[in-house]
Amino acid sequence: MSKRNIRAGSSQSVEDFLKAIYNLQRETDRVSTSALSEALTISAPAVTDMAQRLVEEGAVDYVKYRGVRLTEQGERIALRILRRHRLIETYLMQDLGYELHEVHDEAEALEHTVSDRFVEAISRKLNHPLYDPHGDPIPDLAGVMRLRDLHPLAELALNTPARIRRFVMDDPAMLRNALERGLEIGKSLEVVERDQFDGPIVVVIKPGNTQTIGFKMASAILVEFSEPMC
Repeated sequence: MSKRNIRAGSSQSVEDFLKAIYNLQRETDRVSTSALSEALTISAPAVTDMAQRLVEEGAVDYVKYRGVRLTEQGERIALRILRRHRLIETYLMQDLGYELHEVHDEAEALEHTVSDRFVEAISRKLNHPLYDPHGDPIPDLAGVMRLRDLHPLAELALNTPARIRRFVMDDPAMLRNALERGLEIGKSLEVVERDQFDGPIVVVIKPGNTQTIGFKMASAILVEFSEPMC
């Protein structure tokens, strides 16, 4: 039986499902149904049902007990949704006055409703940005993203100059707390003290803002070395 092609106007649940697989695939070759269940807050049987449906539509490869991974078609759709989401976030913050901790949920709702024409108008208006306000790369129309060599702040060696490039945080309260401490995209900093066994770290944010940061937050802040490591 030939597989049906999944349409660009897919339902929100399908789009969210494919986007979740894409995000989880960065850490593993195949994504388990339990991981998807947790990420999407739906039951494991519902994950299996959706996976089997999307096999028929050519978007995923599903093997029982081994999990799922995206096909080329599924990845194209996931990247299209990521492009929508990240461009909308950028527009909300740059042109509409939203705060960084507010844009994610708004973009989650809008990404499924606006047209491709509207999204590309945003891209043109913003001069085709490469990164969203969280520092996440924005896929271009071909699905290509500019990636950087980033490292968790929690793992940064002592007294190593670095610059904040990306936040990997889903919790708006944590993000707001980070910003209140002066931890912003583009800020230069160094780790000057570290407790053992996943304890807190002390950072100096230039030009002299010293903050003690918990391991969880430090793990969700990605930095780029300001100069080559010796």
